[in-house]
Amino acid sequence: MRAGICDMVAVARIINATLVIPELDKRSFWQDSSNFSDVFDEDYFINSLKNDVNVVKKLPKELASATKAVKHFRSWSGVDYYEEEIARLWDEYQIIRAAKSDSRLANNNLPPDIQKLRCRACYEALRFAPKIEAMGKMLVDRMRSYGPYIALHLRFEKDMLAFSGCTHDLSPEEAEELKAIRENTTWWKVKEIDPVEQRSKGYCPLTPREVGLFLSGLGFPSNTPIYIAAGEIYGGDSHMSDLLLRYPLLMNKEKLASIEELEPFVNHASQLAALDYIVSVESDIFIPTYSGNMARAVEGHRRFLGHRKTISPDRRTLVRLFDKIDQGTMKEGKNLSNRIIETHRRWQGSPRKRKGPISGTKGTDRFRSEEAFYVNPLPDCLCRKESSYMNNSQSIR
Repeated sequence: MRAGICDMVAVARIINATLVIPELDKRSFWQDSSNFSDVFDEDYFINSLKNDVNVVKKLPKELASATKAVKHFRSWSGVDYYEEEIARLWDEYQIIRAAKSDSRLANNNLPPDIQKLRCRACYEALRFAPKIEAMGKMLVDRMRSYGPYIALHLRFEKDMLAFSGCTHDLSPEEAEELKAIRENTTWWKVKEIDPVEQRSKGYCPLTPREVGLFLSGLGFPSNTPIYIAAGEIYGGDSHMSDLLLRYPLLMNKEKLASIEELEPFVNHASQLAALDYIVSVESDIFIPTYSGNMARAVEGHRRFLGHRKTISPDRRTLVRLFDKIDQGTMKEGKNLSNRIIETHRRWQGSPRKRKGPISGTKGTDRFRSEEAFYVNPLPDCLCRKESSYMNNSQSIR
């Protein structure tokens, strides 16, 4: 959502358009009725961008019956595409409606002013609505009362598991339920998935049990406060028991706030996700169990704020180690810990340039293989003072 909004700000600048406040998707899996102003500070967004792009809340009445072009912008497109193909539509139309906003702008090779505008939009203009900011700050303060904390983005929710086809540590009944959800969700194109192969390639989120092994291997003590940034965990307590046994200070929105305090956000998945986003960005350490949209957005925001420590699990390596434990060929202890620590020594969000495409890839696959702009906005939007960044980053001990 954040990436799509900010890319449309940049596109509006490129084609010299007035941007109408975007409509949020209300037909997704979460069925959230929230409008832009329910999630973001609309007035602040408009005022912050006034020197870059003209933004209005609604389509002016005089344009209500104007000619309109509904356009699916080409994915990962550069300035030439928008200036030559899209801007040409102004000859016939007064309104251009972007049917989709995800990944419509290239990650690289854009003018510096456009890249900087993307960052201004994302990290300065796109502030959450006041009630969300206030609740988010309160949750952060309450987590800090327990000491420095980890924000764990635990993607072990029903939709994620159904979409990815991951069933490790689940019962046969649970696996069948998830398969049925995937088959009945029409906009999910891939239906037949081999869960064993999926996991072996590192395409599955870590399970709560695997997270416990991972955190113990990194050397985090059992009294480490952990904030669970997630929706409802699939299977509830039955799948969280092992992690809870290792780390009793597991907190979430529902434990930190009262029913009355959370009531305004209930049944609004985007607003609840925004609360998790705030607590995650402000955490001492952020650990995502899967590299999805939320995890990538938080990682990029933390990089922008000075490369705050983010530990990204090497899932492909970890599952091999965890399988050895299950098979009895390896035990928990110093050897496992050393392997995990050494593997993740360079996976902590330290300063580096954004990764380009994988060698040998072509066409759409080439763009898809690039590291997304909002995951790592270096060097486009960050001051390259390596020494100060390195002082900010920490290494696993």
